[in-house]
Amino acid sequence: MRIPCPHCGERGHEEFAYYGAADPRRPDADAPLEAWHDYVYLRDNPAGPHRELWQHVHGCRRWLEVTRDTRSHAIAAARDVAARGTA
Repeated sequence: MRIPCPHCGERGHEEFAYYGAADPRRPDADAPLEAWHDYVYLRDNPAGPHRELWQHVHGCRRWLEVTRDTRSHAIAAARDVAARGTA
Protein backbone atom coordinates (compact mmCIF):
# COMPACT_ATOMS: atom_id res chain seq x y z
CA MET A 1 0.00 0.00 0.00
CA ARG A 2 1.33 3.47 -0.90
CA ILE A 3 0.37 6.53 1.13
CA PRO A 4 0.54 9.98 -0.49
CA CYS A 5 2.25 12.15 2.14
CA PRO A 6 1.44 15.83 1.44
CA HIS A 7 5.00 16.76 2.46
CA CYS A 8 7.18 13.92 1.11
CA GLY A 9 5.16 12.51 -1.78
CA GLU A 10 3.93 8.96 -2.20
CA ARG A 11 5.67 6.44 0.07
CA GLY A 12 5.27 2.80 1.08
CA HIS A 13 3.19 2.10 4.16
CA GLU A 14 6.29 0.67 5.87
CA GLU A 15 7.42 4.28 6.52
CA PHE A 16 4.27 4.99 8.53
CA ALA A 17 2.84 3.96 11.90
CA TYR A 18 -0.90 3.32 12.12
CA TYR A 19 -2.62 4.92 15.12
CA GLY A 20 -6.27 4.01 14.57
CA ALA A 21 -9.59 5.53 13.59
CA ALA A 22 -9.66 9.32 13.30
CA ASP A 23 -13.22 9.61 14.60
CA PRO A 24 -13.18 8.65 18.31
CA ARG A 25 -12.83 11.64 20.62
CA ARG A 26 -11.32 11.25 24.07
CA PRO A 27 -13.90 11.87 26.84
CA ASP A 28 -13.39 14.62 29.39
CA ALA A 29 -11.51 13.60 32.53
CA ASP A 30 -14.70 13.75 34.60
CA ALA A 31 -16.81 11.79 32.09
CA PRO A 32 -18.80 8.79 33.41
CA LEU A 33 -17.09 5.39 33.44
CA GLU A 34 -19.38 4.19 30.62
CA ALA A 35 -18.02 6.89 28.31
CA TRP A 36 -14.45 5.75 29.02
CA HIS A 37 -15.41 2.10 28.50
CA ASP A 38 -16.92 2.92 25.10
CA TYR A 39 -13.87 5.01 24.10
CA VAL A 40 -11.33 2.35 25.05
CA TYR A 41 -13.07 -0.88 24.06
CA LEU A 42 -15.82 -0.28 21.50
CA ARG A 43 -14.77 0.30 17.91
CA ASP A 44 -16.58 -0.02 14.60
CA ASN A 45 -15.14 -2.31 11.95
CA PRO A 46 -16.39 -0.61 8.77
CA ALA A 47 -16.30 -2.08 5.29
CA GLY A 48 -15.64 0.81 2.96
CA PRO A 49 -14.23 4.33 3.33
CA HIS A 50 -12.71 4.95 6.75
CA ARG A 51 -10.73 7.90 8.20
CA GLU A 52 -7.53 6.84 9.97
CA LEU A 53 -4.56 8.47 11.69
CA TRP A 54 -1.05 7.62 10.49
CA GLN A 55 2.32 9.11 11.45
CA HIS A 56 5.11 9.34 8.87
CA VAL A 57 7.75 8.06 11.31
CA HIS A 58 10.47 7.43 8.70
CA GLY A 59 9.93 10.70 6.88
CA CYS A 60 8.63 14.11 7.89
CA ARG A 61 7.20 12.72 11.20
CA ARG A 62 3.91 14.54 10.57
CA TRP A 63 0.52 13.11 11.54
CA LEU A 64 -1.79 12.42 8.61
CA GLU A 65 -5.50 11.78 8.33
CA VAL A 66 -5.87 9.12 5.63
CA THR A 67 -9.18 8.16 4.03
CA ARG A 68 -8.82 4.49 3.03
CA ASP A 69 -11.26 1.91 1.71
CA THR A 70 -10.93 -1.05 4.06
CA ARG A 71 -12.06 -3.50 1.37
CA SER A 72 -9.41 -2.64 -1.24
CA HIS A 73 -6.89 -0.51 0.71
CA ALA A 74 -7.35 2.19 -1.95
CA ILE A 75 -6.49 5.60 -0.53
CA ALA A 76 -8.83 8.42 -1.50
CA ALA A 77 -7.10 11.24 0.41
CA ALA A 78 -4.33 12.08 2.86
CA ARG A 79 -3.94 15.39 4.63
CA ASP A 80 -1.88 16.87 7.43
CA VAL A 81 -3.71 16.69 10.77
CA ALA A 82 -2.38 20.15 11.69
CA ALA A 83 -4.22 21.55 8.65
CA ARG A 84 -7.58 20.46 10.14
CA GLY A 85 -6.89 22.48 13.28
CA THR A 86 -6.04 19.70 15.73
CA ALA A 87 -2.33 18.95 15.90
